Amino acid sequence: MKLYSVSCIIFVLIALSTIVVNAQQAARDSCNSTLPLNNLTFNVSLLQCTEAWSLQNYILRYARTVGNTWSFILSAPDSSAFIGIGFSTNGQMIGSSAIVGWVPSDGSSGTVKPYLLGGKSPGEVNPDQGDLTIVNGSLKIESVSSRLYMSFQLTATLPRQSLLYAMGPAGFFPSSPDFRLREHRFVTTTTINYITGSQSVVKGSPHSKLKKTHGLMNMFGWGILIIIGAIVARHMKQWDPTWFYAHIALQTTGFLLGLTGVICGLVLENRLKANNVSKHKGLGITILVMGVLQMLALLARPDKQSKYRKYWNWYHHNIGRIMIILAISNIFYGIHLAKAGSSWNGGYGFAVAVLALTAIGLEVRKLLKK
Repeated sequence: MKLYSVSCIIFVLIALSTIVVNAQQAARDSCNSTLPLNNLTFNVSLLQCTEAWSLQNYILRYARTVGNTWSFILSAPDSSAFIGIGFSTNGQMIGSSAIVGWVPSDGSSGTVKPYLLGGKSPGEVNPDQGDLTIVNGSLKIESVSSRLYMSFQLTATLPRQSLLYAMGPAGFFPSSPDFRLREHRFVTTTTINYITGSQSVVKGSPHSKLKKTHGLMNMFGWGILIIIGAIVARHMKQWDPTWFYAHIALQTTGFLLGLTGVICGLVLENRLKANNVSKHKGLGITILVMGVLQMLALLARPDKQSKYRKYWNWYHHNIGRIMIILAISNIFYGIHLAKAGSSWNGGYGFAVAVLALTAIGLEVRKLLKK
């Protein structure tokens, strides 16, 4: 009896394991698998195949089927999310054109749409836009055996070789009337050779770290620490001489970070051969010159009893205020030029708002004391 019970348990475990393995295999695809699609308008035997994104089991099949018509089939696990493929000119998301598709979990028909990736926030990703020349009626998607198969055709001499793949958040499907996308869960960038079918993963833009360094150094240097130093100098003088040394430390650190940011910006301009940053660059150099003058002013600081002290104070305070206004403006302008998205605007905007409210509060307190 015991042997019979053990045998039953083993049989059930083996059966369950077989079901799980079969389900996993059904949800996977490979270049050796037969396409389970029957309603395609092009010859699938011509398609080349590549493992586009092995981590998420994305398989890309493609071919130049007729003239300058390129046919694509992207397959991916059906994880109740949208899937997307972007075609980029420079390996970056911003400015790319993408094809995005999804099949809702309620069993309704799937949807495929082109999108223009104008920025990193959902409001900057625009449906039914982009510069891909899509063959009419070629956008299709269906779910077969727990996998999504998205097919489309493009007219091009040679499609862009920098490809981006994305998977949306689980359980979210874009809906009418705006068909807005939410931020994806996973994304990868690759380059493909359409002749050989070989693909390589791009680790990131060669200048992405330099861009971030340029932005963060300027933001924290000119746009945060310098402002905090000015607030300390105006409202903390009751703690003499601690306020003075704190002011010097904050302004010196801010200046050095800002100087680093300006140098990174000049290097970045040279590498990118950018031709639309002249105003941003001019403002940055102006801010740097004003920062140098402020640092030099410390060396020529008259004694408190000197009759020239009031003129020095007027110069030091007003140059500092103008520099802060220009710095904040130029940081937001730089975020706009870089198309860094709402996260950068929101993050720095929040920091400026906190500093502004602090300064206003201290000013009101000072006036009430008077």
